[in-house]
Amino acid sequence: MNYPNGQKRSIMSSQSSPLKNSYSNRGMTLEEDIHATNQFYLDQNKAVIHKKPTPVQIVKVNYPKRSAAVITEAYFKQASTTDFNGIYRHKYIDFEAKETKNKTIFPLANIHAHQIQHMQSVVEHGGICFVIIRFAFHGETYLFEAKYLLEYWDNMLNGQRKSIPYDIIREHGHFIPFKYQARVDYLAVIDRLYF
Repeated sequence: MNYPNGQKRSIMSSQSSPLKNSYSNRGMTLEEDIHATNQFYLDQNKAVIHKKPTPVQIVKVNYPKRSAAVITEAYFKQASTTDFNGIYRHKYIDFEAKETKNKTIFPLANIHAHQIQHMQSVVEHGGICFVIIRFAFHGETYLFEAKYLLEYWDNMLNGQRKSIPYDIIREHGHFIPFKYQARVDYLAVIDRLYF
């Protein structure tokens, strides 16, 4: 590949890590990939799913120029629930997105108790709830249903392991291949599981 400055760079290098060659590391984070996917769904009139805004209380604002304002102090009003929610095929969808650099486990410390309570409520009310987990080292993204996450959370509260093994997520999760327009096409998995 040639760059504008004339330097050449090989796409495949024997010294590069899996992360450098994966589709998931093209300058985008998982959340940005999901945002682009959700925009594609919206543009195609397939689903209406958005990132939930984080409730923030602004306390101090400086105005260095008349046309600019800089927030210098703010606090979270309340704990947020999950990252994304919306509607697809008349069903409520709610999910969290997490990226980990860990090669062998997904630490449950990445999820908070209030998020688990929210997911439990969504499941109890018949909504579709899950977590999208990206293992950055492997360049792999999975949809992991809330029912499995809740099971591991309960086990942790009962003194068992504080993480979910990568192999379990590969076995019970659903691999989401990277695509051009719908980068993280999680609705393709939802179609297989629920419709």
